[in-house]
Amino acid sequence: MLEKEILRVFPLPSGLVPLKGLYLRECNHLRGSPDRPHVYANFLSSLDGRIALEDEQGTPYLPESLTTQDDFRLFLELHCQSDCLITHGGYIRSLALGKLGNILQVGAHPSAEDLPFWRASQGLKAQPTVVIASGSLDFPDPSPWLVPGQKCLIATGAGADPESVKSWEKKGFEVVVAGAGKSVEGASLVQMLGGRGHRSIYLIAGPLMLESMLRSGTLSLLYQTISHQLLGGESFRSMVPGPVLGIQGRVILEMLHYDPDSGDGVGQWFAKFASGIGGHEHPRG
Repeated sequence: MLEKEILRVFPLPSGLVPLKGLYLRECNHLRGSPDRPHVYANFLSSLDGRIALEDEQGTPYLPESLTTQDDFRLFLELHCQSDCLITHGGYIRSLALGKLGNILQVGAHPSAEDLPFWRASQGLKAQPTVVIASGSLDFPDPSPWLVPGQKCLIATGAGADPESVKSWEKKGFEVVVAGAGKSVEGASLVQMLGGRGHRSIYLIAGPLMLESMLRSGTLSLLYQTISHQLLGGESFRSMVPGPVLGIQGRVILEMLHYDPDSGDGVGQWFAKFASGIGGHEHPRG
C-alpha cells in the first residue's frame, strides 16, 4: 500500500510530501538545552475553535468526528521527540474512569510501532519523564499507567495542601514546587525541569497550562490540527480560556500542510506556529 501524501502549502515551494514522518523531521529533541528547554504543544480543533464539547454535567469530551488516525499519528511523532511530558491531574482522572486512553508511553499504539526504534536511534531514553501538574493534587495514583523505570514527578504550587503533598510522598512520588500560589506556573515548571537536564518538553496538559506558557513567553512552538468542520455547541472548551492575551498571543506561521480527506470527505490543516515573543529562535521550514 502506498503511503499517504499531503500537500505542503507553506513554506514554498509547495508539493506533495509523505504524511508519515512529517513531524519526526522537526527534530524537536535537538532544539533545546537545559538552560533553555524547548517547549512545544499540540492541539486539535474544529474550524470554529472548539477543542472539546461539554456534556450536561459540564464534563469535557472530544467528539469522535474531530479525531483522525492521521492527526493521532502526528501527535505520536511529536510525543516521540520529547524527554519530558507535562500532563495534568484531570487527564489522570479521565484515565481512571476509562474516558481517555493512555498516551504516556512511546510505542504503545499500533500506529506507532516504529517510533521506539526512531527514538533509540536518536539517543533518547526509552520513555519520557511524566510530569503531572496539579494545584489540588486530587487525582488517582498514576502507577497503573506507567511502565517500569518510567520516572514520574508531581508538580504543584507552594500553596498546595501540605497533607496532600505528604500523602503523595508516602506513595513514593517526588512532589516539586513550581509556582508561588496554589497553581502550577509554566515558567517556574520549565525552569525546574531544565535544572534537571530536560531539553525537549511536550505539553499535553490542556488549555490552562498552554495559557500559562504563553503569558510567560515560555512556549516555543505550537502545532495545531484544524479540522474542516464546524462543531457548534453552546458549552465547549477552546485553546485559551483566560483574559485577552494581546501581544503574548501573537504567533508566526512556520509550516502549513493540507490533507484533503481525513475521513468522510472532511479535510484538515496541519499547522506549526512559533511564539512571537520570548526570544526563542527556530529553524525555518
